[in-house]
Amino acid sequence: MSAVFPSISATRRAIQKWIQRVLANDPPRAKSLVVTIFGDSIQPYGGSIRLKGLIDLLAPFGLNQRLVRTSVFRLVQERWLQPKKYGRESSYQLTESGKRRFALAYGKIYRRQTAEWNGRWTLILLPANGTTPQLRTRLRRELEWQGLRQLAPNLLAHPQIDRAGLEEVLDRLNAGRKVAACQVVNSADLGTPNLSDLVKGLWDLSAVIDGYGGFLRRCSTLRRLSDGPDVIAPQEWFMIRTLLIHAFRRIVLHDPLLPIELLPGPWIGAEAYTFVSKIYWQSLSGSEAHLSALLGSTPGEVKRAGMQLRKRFRRR
Repeated sequence: MSAVFPSISATRRAIQKWIQRVLANDPPRAKSLVVTIFGDSIQPYGGSIRLKGLIDLLAPFGLNQRLVRTSVFRLVQERWLQPKKYGRESSYQLTESGKRRFALAYGKIYRRQTAEWNGRWTLILLPANGTTPQLRTRLRRELEWQGLRQLAPNLLAHPQIDRAGLEEVLDRLNAGRKVAACQVVNSADLGTPNLSDLVKGLWDLSAVIDGYGGFLRRCSTLRRLSDGPDVIAPQEWFMIRTLLIHAFRRIVLHDPLLPIELLPGPWIGAEAYTFVSKIYWQSLSGSEAHLSALLGSTPGEVKRAGMQLRKRFRRR
């Protein structure tokens, strides 16, 4: 489905063409886009939305009612969302599990670790005693998704693992008492190889680097948003913001987020984060105008949402 916009200026026409090109060449999957909109837009308003409102929000992206309803149904089955009845209407809100998973993604998308790495490594042991091969396989897969890599059979490592993410995985798989975790510090005094040198090869960052590079190229048109006082419609601002975060989320959630000390420099992930931060804040006022009008939000709800949004990308 192609979006149709009135033309105003060269910059605005370029932005409109960018939106149409993204929707035509790399159309977002319906369920994944619902997840993006819930996390980025609905969560600051309490994490709940009526189904009709969600359908209206997604219509400009080319998603019809059937696709939206099917996506929501699947997210309920996967325990991301739960329904709530309002007469003949239904609304959907995040489950407790959904809230935890959104909180973990939030830290990767909207924040960047700046503290200097202390040289400690977190090691996770998946012992054979007390665990089945199936559980160890699932744990290994989930922990690798969190950025850990296998250092030896059933031994995984990460230099700066997010503790909340680790706890979520262990709780969800009921494995908190079935694994062992510890922290170690590199020590040259023992005459052993530096652990950093041993494990750098475990992370193949080429796919992550290519992902960030492709993202920056595909979104380069958005750099023109700073050119002149162009008037862009609130719906267009909402589409810019959503497509930007949706594309960025797909890459950053595969980034192991290693300390800067272990990354090749200059690190392209930092460039991508700075770019997203700038465009996100340029789009925020207009996109929020569209969102609050469609949701019928009260001034109090808009104010509370604004307080949450100011915490994103280091805005206080």
